[in-house]
Amino acid sequence: MHKHSLTKIASLKSIALAATLSLSGVAWGGTLPPVVDTFDKPENNSLGLPRQLITDSLAGGGSTAQHTIAEGVITVDGEITPARGQLGWVSLVLPLDVQGGSQNAQPYTGILLSVKLNKGVLSVTVNGSEIQNHDYHAAPVTVTNDGEFHQVKVPFESLKRAWSEQTPLNTGAINGISIVAYAMQPERFSFALDQVSFY
Repeated sequence: MHKHSLTKIASLKSIALAATLSLSGVAWGGTLPPVVDTFDKPENNSLGLPRQLITDSLAGGGSTAQHTIAEGVITVDGEITPARGQLGWVSLVLPLDVQGGSQNAQPYTGILLSVKLNKGVLSVTVNGSEIQNHDYHAAPVTVTNDGEFHQVKVPFESLKRAWSEQTPLNTGAINGISIVAYAMQPERFSFALDQVSFY
């Protein structure tokens, strides 16, 4: 149930992203650049696309979050307040294509995060534009909760779908990466990122 709820996050995030963004799609003419975000700009990622911070209010939850960006680091913190019987979550969405179209990450092996976990639990989701039922590929982010930055590699092959057939992620058709703080009970969370990239 926990994993099922976690992957439903991707569906709600994608709906919100499509509803709130109206820019034209980005065409790279081939493979995506390796660096997705260095958090040097206040609103847009390194691909020139606006970040989104989305909460479980879409699913009846009461989670809250705020973020700050300084010296190339984004810090996200707040409170997870789940709806009754549901997983609570807050998601930092880094779009790869505003219109939800396909982008190509086939030359890469996975996602590389430079992440500092102060409190809470994190996961990473890679949204595939071919997935029709919103059961996107996700994996927990395993990082020591010691207040220091760590380089964490999340191989594409480790990403799993929750309720659908376990098919490999088609890395030639992806449109977003999301970093998600989540909990089943009310609790505080805090994390920081200074880079998200492919490796």
